[in-house]
Amino acid sequence: MEQLASVAVGRPVKGPFTYVVPPELEGRLRRGQRVLVPFGRGRALGFYLGPGQPPDGGAVLRPVSALLEDTPALPDDVLALVEFAAAYYRHPLGEALRAALPPGLADPAEGPEPSPEVARTVVVLGAPSVDALRRAPAQAATLGYLLAVGGRAELDELGRAVPGARAAVQRLVERGWVAVEERAIEPTVAEGLGQVRPDRLTDAQGAALAELQGTLDTGGFHPFLLQGVTGSGKTEVYLRAAEHALSRGGGALVLVPEIALTPQLVGRFRSRFGSSVAVLHSGLRDRERLLHWKGLRSGAVRLAVGVRSAVFAPVRDLALIVVDEEHDPSFKQDEKLRYQARDLAVVRAKQAGATVVLGSATPSLETLENARRGRYRRLRLPARVDDRPMPHIELVDLRRVRAIPTGSDQPPALSPPLVDALGEVLGRGQQAILFLNRRGHSAAVVCEACGQGVPCSRCDVSLTFHLRPRNLQCHYCGERRPLPDRCPSCGGQLVPVGAGTERVEAEVAERFPMARVARLDRDAATTAERLTDLLARFARGELDVLVGTQMVAKGHDFPGVTLVCVVSADTGLLLPDFRAAERTFQLVTQVSGRAGRGREPGRVLVQTWNPEADAVARVPAHDYDGFAEHELGWREALAWPPFSRLVAVRIEGEDPRETAAVARKLGDRVAALLPGPATGVRLLGPAPAPMPRLRGKSRWQLLLKAPRHALLGPVLDQLERDLEVLPGGVRVVVDVDPGAML
Repeated sequence: MEQLASVAVGRPVKGPFTYVVPPELEGRLRRGQRVLVPFGRGRALGFYLGPGQPPDGGAVLRPVSALLEDTPALPDDVLALVEFAAAYYRHPLGEALRAALPPGLADPAEGPEPSPEVARTVVVLGAPSVDALRRAPAQAATLGYLLAVGGRAELDELGRAVPGARAAVQRLVERGWVAVEERAIEPTVAEGLGQVRPDRLTDAQGAALAELQGTLDTGGFHPFLLQGVTGSGKTEVYLRAAEHALSRGGGALVLVPEIALTPQLVGRFRSRFGSSVAVLHSGLRDRERLLHWKGLRSGAVRLAVGVRSAVFAPVRDLALIVVDEEHDPSFKQDEKLRYQARDLAVVRAKQAGATVVLGSATPSLETLENARRGRYRRLRLPARVDDRPMPHIELVDLRRVRAIPTGSDQPPALSPPLVDALGEVLGRGQQAILFLNRRGHSAAVVCEACGQGVPCSRCDVSLTFHLRPRNLQCHYCGERRPLPDRCPSCGGQLVPVGAGTERVEAEVAERFPMARVARLDRDAATTAERLTDLLARFARGELDVLVGTQMVAKGHDFPGVTLVCVVSADTGLLLPDFRAAERTFQLVTQVSGRAGRGREPGRVLVQTWNPEADAVARVPAHDYDGFAEHELGWREALAWPPFSRLVAVRIEGEDPRETAAVARKLGDRVAALLPGPATGVRLLGPAPAPMPRLRGKSRWQLLLKAPRHALLGPVLDQLERDLEVLPGGVRVVVDVDPGAML
């Protein structure tokens, strides 16, 4: 009797699918192994899930084409986590499994698993002529590329740049025109910014660590909220908890929200654990990521530090998971498998029987409410280490101090109090950080005559003016166009409005020409190496002022910084999102915490047009508890998270009328499926999205609210069946626990 296999295909399709196990593979298949299977007219990557069931209707089954590995790429615990994530976030399992793999395993060719331990470099010998290869175009193209890049290139680079390059290299080797050099490589990470192990812990640190060590000793699932003010030494607690976990033979996983935090945190872990730290983020080369991942899977490395996707890292004998800056919205994936890494970290710890620590100075209100209800144990670090004072925070009311200077079109981004404070700090030879969460020079350009801006042709936003290069850009779809000389509508004069980081950098350089100023945003830090270099230069004191977006706001420890300036606290306050106030308070508090972490006390200036807004007014007193109580009060009254569960159903299409018609039809369908009002399940919409057009697509959305997620399950099950008959030009996405409302 034929053996059948259940296989999740790594494509955006529902499954799993049933295949026949060919005789040569009988007895060799294990859960989590990668296989190649026939799919449609070609072949696709698949994942063996277990024995298959015969299909209904007697369909003809095709055999598995090949087994790609003897050891499962996805261990049982990671496979179980991805299965949970795919079901909860309503995403095809095969594609979710594929997303959990590093480059090199997610898109394999038939054959053995790639070996990242050996790097192969192709080197040109002598002075060969491309003209002699007119009848061998692939060899000519390969040789031409090599000569253009200086006579040597990695084989992987050649394979990506020139079609057929791998076979062509072999022919060129036979001709004696090139040689292939091999070298063994080891996992490498940027040295980052290490830190000396402190001689002693504060009483609060010691108490928190004792709690964590106790749960690591007893085993089992233990979730903690580690709430500590900025500079209170949360990282040292993480380090010593990881030491304890590893000393007992367990593994540890540390998640950070962005690549910007990775160099410094990795530097600290490397100073404590040497090179036995695997690093997982997109800033590494594919070969390096695969090498780090394989070190974890084999058990040779038992400690991983990475961004949100590292929640799927194959850490052996997992005993401890840390989620640093757990409140950060970057932990939510906003495409394909739309998972929240913080929440999956808790799920993984529960599945593994591990301790999980969610750390933050400003916990998300969802995490705080879980602690208040007793689901998480709350540990507090209420003061900074070494009795350092919290920074003194002052609000600068722009309604009173900001004026347009003579001969200028708009007021400067830096108010007089901010300029005076910056001058004092630079005069003392100290450092400053200026924070503004907006890239570019100006938010828009506006016509003096008709008041019109220059809109993006594909999104409902104005284009942002960038000084370098001098053009207009859309930060959503990437559209770029030259800055017009006159208004496209009436021919009037265009003037810039609203400041961005480029303009702030220019104002600082103009006011303080002797200051060493640098900018840290996604335009300036285009690579992980550039990012690490900027942060390291600032840490070494080679820069005086760092101007940046939220990349400068989180987790960094620069002892030389005594002044932090928030150029505009209002940038995100008026967004159409129920979390706008929470995000504003968190961001301003986090960036304020970069000041005064050394011997000198810190000072913070917060420029604002809304000093009475609760999210701004409570910042000077470091009053997170007061803000949280106020915010939770109105959230509970209006049944917003954490007092409800949300699902966003987003509809987008090329044709606005067709998209609107589908949205209304789905709205009627969902309304008919809702359980009675007594259950607390509510439908908001359908309505145009806050940004009705994005990347050329018309956008609508529905919001489902319920006291418990389980109440929405039957509605979503039926809705997904209805989505199978949608018009081809309309796409519908179901986003469970959405992170943003835009």
